[in-house]
Amino acid sequence: MNAKTSWSSYTVDAGARPATISAKIVYGQVGAGVITDPASRERIEVDVVVFAPATPGEARRVLSLGEVKWGRTMGPAHSRRLRRAKDLLAAKGYDVRDTQLACYSGAGFDGALRSETDVRAVGLDELYG
Repeated sequence: MNAKTSWSSYTVDAGARPATISAKIVYGQVGAGVITDPASRERIEVDVVVFAPATPGEARRVLSLGEVKWGRTMGPAHSRRLRRAKDLLAAKGYDVRDTQLACYSGAGFDGALRSETDVRAVGLDELYG
């Protein structure tokens, strides 16, 4: 059974050139999406999906997958869901070899999530600092 994926695009580069997040990262599209896990039959909502600019003939590259919580402390359950979404996207043929997982929280992170080296924890100080 295949995983079902749907994406909603919120921001698409309107110019001829892709937008630049920083001097090192260029993105083509930012949005949100839902992927269905065929094993558990559950839907995984991904709040932030950052794609690289599309390259004809190549798998669509996913730069980042993120979860956002404003009033809830984030923990390992959030990063597990992001990892599962990444695995499902890889199975569908997306290029996720260097996808950065990110958790964005207004209430903070528990120690277990902060210790995960493959997840970037972004708090209010970084968002608004």
